[in-house]
Amino acid sequence: MAAVEVATLSTIALSSVIAAVVLLVILYIGFKSKQPKDDSSENIKPELEEKHPINGESKDKTKHPKGKRGNPQLKNHPRQFAILKGHTGDVFDLEFSLNGKYMASTSLDRTVRLWSVKDFKEKEHKYVRANVDFDHATKVNFSPDTRAFITALANGNTIRVFKVNKKKDGSGASVTGEFDFPVKHSAEIINIAVASNGKFIMSCSRDTTIIIWNLKGEVLSIIDTRQMNNSYASLSPCGKFVASAGFTPDVKLWVVEFTKTDEFKQVSRAMELKGHSAGVFHFSFSADSTRMATVSKDGTWKIWDIDVEFTKKQDPHLLMTGIYDASFGVYNNMLISMSPDAYVTAVAMGRSIGIFNTENGNLEELLEEVHGDDITAIAWHPSSRYLATAGGADRQIRVWHNAAGIRIQIDDLQGRMYRAKNENVKERLEQQILEARASLDKLNLIG
Repeated sequence: MAAVEVATLSTIALSSVIAAVVLLVILYIGFKSKQPKDDSSENIKPELEEKHPINGESKDKTKHPKGKRGNPQLKNHPRQFAILKGHTGDVFDLEFSLNGKYMASTSLDRTVRLWSVKDFKEKEHKYVRANVDFDHATKVNFSPDTRAFITALANGNTIRVFKVNKKKDGSGASVTGEFDFPVKHSAEIINIAVASNGKFIMSCSRDTTIIIWNLKGEVLSIIDTRQMNNSYASLSPCGKFVASAGFTPDVKLWVVEFTKTDEFKQVSRAMELKGHSAGVFHFSFSADSTRMATVSKDGTWKIWDIDVEFTKKQDPHLLMTGIYDASFGVYNNMLISMSPDAYVTAVAMGRSIGIFNTENGNLEELLEEVHGDDITAIAWHPSSRYLATAGGADRQIRVWHNAAGIRIQIDDLQGRMYRAKNENVKERLEQQILEARASLDKLNLIG
């Protein structure tokens, strides 16, 4: 009996010792976890910010890693007009309506948002939200009358039509999804557009396919671009041409023809832009559809005159070749857009934007590191006074004053006034110069 009691006491004592040791280890670990470390986040953060700046102060153009989520706090820029926040996912695309009243944006957050342009100058930016159920939209394009818009669906890989309605109480607009087009593309849709004449819709996929649809979602024609893969396609503002770029260094244009009774007739080859030595990333038309701007992997961007008699086999004319900073060429994609007044051309290079003189190719202004992620979309307001850019994973849309364009406009107006012989023309030009200078005065940009 005594031996059993001794054994029991020994067991209890051993358990107590073990428990005490465990307690001491836990306390020691807890104490050490509260002590500063040599590789603490406070010490690492400055190094990360130096390698991957987000405030635009660093001159380092090393490519930033993609896929990082969050909403970095970018500093205000002197050219900044507005920052539109609200999307909770990557922003893929944006576009202004032809009447200049709205801007639409698409996002991974399964919404399309219609922003009121007149509220850009306010602290709060109003928008109408359209939900994209069970999917998300990647591209967006307004109808000419702004009463509807179309989107490209990422998962459904087709087009969805939305209708914009005015609320009965007059308090604003509402948006409703109307219908989806049938699925015809076998590869990812990379762009969509509604013709300005309202006669047809274009969609382009990553392979070599472009589809021309009527407004009901019926296929009118299928184009094989024969460019190995498409990098971009779009419609001219006049609603006459469909153009595509791809693996080859050329941009191809087709003309979409209708009968006098507005019945679809055919799609036929029109012309090609030949001159780049590598694949074309992106292109855009001038507002009057007489010129095009292209940007290529070869380190150049070009301006072309396409106002030619293509039916007589006349080729487009190369007007100007510009060079962009090759150090930005590490990025996988670049975007280009000519302002509606054609004074300047914007080139998105990674997280930066170059504003170039369309006439001579000079870099007028560089908005450097103004987004926290690679720019995914650029769009000009119809007035040419503002440029909007989307920053992808930084979830922000930033709107910029077009100061460079105003300065070039003043120079152009002064030259025209000097050459004018009619006094009424001179007075009108002088008034336009005064108005443009007043715009610069408001922005404190003169001098």
